[in-house]
Amino acid sequence: LLETYPEERFYAFFGKMGAGKTTLIKELCAQLGVEDNVCSPTFAIINEYSSGEGEPVYHFDFYRLKSLDEAYDLGYEEYFYSGCYCFSEWTEKIEPLLPEHYLRVAIDEVDAVRTLTAEVVDE
Repeated sequence: LLETYPEERFYAFFGKMGAGKTTLIKELCAQLGVEDNVCSPTFAIINEYSSGEGEPVYHFDFYRLKSLDEAYDLGYEEYFYSGCYCFSEWTEKIEPLLPEHYLRVAIDEVDAVRTLTAEVVDE
């Protein structure tokens, strides 16, 4: 994904629980040189890592978000429009807040076979 979409910085992941969103984000972070322990920020909502070049990498998990107000309180715009890599899980909970331009990554699982589709969204 990083090679295919080198200009993209906001990755919006969609998929059911256990589809592999966090696992894929761990690999993307490894490719970016992140040495921190990459884990889903389910309770914290956001984790910040440092890339191999010292740039911030933001990892969001909106699973426990109860309202869009919580995303506003988080200051989502500062992260989303930072120009840094942002990886968002459970993105469907904050869809109205997504940037106009992002990479939509869907992971579907049928009979234990996972299919990944990616498309640039430019509204």
